[in-house]
Amino acid sequence: MDFGFYRVENLFRTANFVIVLLEVLLVVLWIGFAVNSKRTSVIAFVSAISAIILLASVLGGNPVISLVLLIVLVSLMANTIRVVNEYQRGVLLRFGKFAYVVGPGINVIMPFGIDRLLVVDLRTATIDVPRQEIITKDNIPVMIDAVVYFNVFQPELAVLKVQNYFNATSLLAQTILRAILGKYDLDDILAKRQELNEMLREELDRATDPWGVKVTATEIKSIELPEEMKRAMAKQAEAERERRAKIIRAEGELQAAEKLSEAASIISRNAGALQLRQLQTLTEIAVERNSTIIFPLPLEIMKFFVTNSEIKGSSGNSENIG
Repeated sequence: MDFGFYRVENLFRTANFVIVLLEVLLVVLWIGFAVNSKRTSVIAFVSAISAIILLASVLGGNPVISLVLLIVLVSLMANTIRVVNEYQRGVLLRFGKFAYVVGPGINVIMPFGIDRLLVVDLRTATIDVPRQEIITKDNIPVMIDAVVYFNVFQPELAVLKVQNYFNATSLLAQTILRAILGKYDLDDILAKRQELNEMLREELDRATDPWGVKVTATEIKSIELPEEMKRAMAKQAEAERERRAKIIRAEGELQAAEKLSEAASIISRNAGALQLRQLQTLTEIAVERNSTIIFPLPLEIMKFFVTNSEIKGSSGNSENIG
């Protein structure tokens, strides 16, 4: 009977030793994470809690108590260890007051509501500004939608100075979009889109700077015009194209007339040049294999034939008289 009692006692001691050993390993790991955070208050808190748990487990000598303390230790570790990604930063509030900004990696905070960690994403975010109806300076209603690119450069300001920096930036972008584009005519909005994009970015960045938000770019995606305005602009563009076509045609006729005048002046100074030009024209016509060729003759040739016929007629009459 005594042998069984000693056996159970040894078993309890062994179980208690294993549990305490496991607690020691977890405490070492926990303190290591606290030291990595480089915060004196956190290191002191973790060390004190760990010492109390280990001391209670060793002095208690009961595996049940040690097991309960182990569960408490694991629960505390789960509530105090926070992992922050590389593209994130944590804003730590201690008793409701801003303490410091937590960097990436494994961090340890105080439990029981003492510390509260708010994680902020530092990557560039995109806001699709909803379509806005804007009245331009020349009283034309247009529908414009845009996109805004921004990122947080001071996480503490994004948490402490504005309730929701994402929604606030989106609403502010809508307001600034209507305010700035309403000062310009429709032609300026269509022609100066790049300048307006830069102006929108500067205004929005100036307004969001106190929130720790940096606006990197704004782009006007599309401008939707009323159907009546589209038809009017189409007519205007068609009239402009016709005007250009008439000007080009008139300039071509003017240049052709100038060149023809120069050619006529050159040909008029040399009688043989006209004949050569006629022969060249015949050569060009012959290439086309036409069946009918109209060949102009100078009037001097006709006069020559008329003169010869008159001479022959007069000579015949004289012979008959003789």
